[in-house]
Parts: sequence; C-alpha cells; structure tokens
Amino acid sequence: MAKLSTKQRKKLPKNKFALPGSKKFPVQDRAHAANAKARATQQFEKGKISKSTRDKIFAAANKVLKKKKRK
Repeated sequence: MAKLSTKQRKKLPKNKFALPGSKKFPVQDRAHAANAKARATQQFEKGKISKSTRDKIFAAANKVLKKKKRK
C-alpha cells in the first residue's frame, strides 16, 4: 500500500473516505480499502467503534474492492 502523506490526505475529497464526515478510513484505492476493513475490525473488537459504524466502513470499502482492476 502506498503511503498517504498528510498533504495528500487533506487533498482527498470527502467521498474517498469510508466515514466522510470525520474524514476517517480512506478508501481511494484497493489497498487502502482493504486496510480500512482491517482497521475497522480492530477498532470494533477493542470496542472503539460500533457495529453499525464498522458495517458502514465495510460497505464503502467493498464498493472499491468490487470494482474491476484497470490494466
């Protein structure tokens, strides 16, 4: 996964985040989407996010992961 710098993260539009209101869990590409799912699972298991929040993150990440790869 490519590292996302602070400058790059700030330039991302809100629709590139699984939680756009708080600009958390970037899902702009397949690698970040997969990582968002992993981090959401960790946070859910620690009790830091609710099941509904985790489900929202999964839904946003799955949209990106289901898109066909471009050659």
